[in-house]
Amino acid sequence: MVAGMARSYYNHRVKLPNASRAFVDIDKLAGYCLNRRHPEGRHKARGFLSTLGMSAKDAEFLKRALLAAAEAEEASQATEDEYRRRYTLDFVLRRAARTALIRSAWIVRRGEDYPRFVTCYVVKESR
Repeated sequence: MVAGMARSYYNHRVKLPNASRAFVDIDKLAGYCLNRRHPEGRHKARGFLSTLGMSAKDAEFLKRALLAAAEAEEASQATEDEYRRRYTLDFVLRRAARTALIRSAWIVRRGEDYPRFVTCYVVKESR
């Protein structure tokens, strides 16, 4: 691969490497993905609230769901460059009587062998 060039792997389905050691920063969930006041994350937070009734206080619930999905589901390896491999992982999240398809993004940095959570959002409500 030429330095600075990304290689694309869309539709290449794989398990996240060493998913049992996946890292999800609870502060990223509570302070960004589920924070209705965050300038960039507020749109994601609105999706979680309207679809699943989730807010920043539900960050631990979402973290557990993300870690479970990382181990159980297959991901699409999207791109790879000299710094990291990027993955997209979709999963169904159920909370009370509500269900939604969640898209999560993960990276594995060069020199590391486990996935790190980047972001997630509601793709659509499931019925």
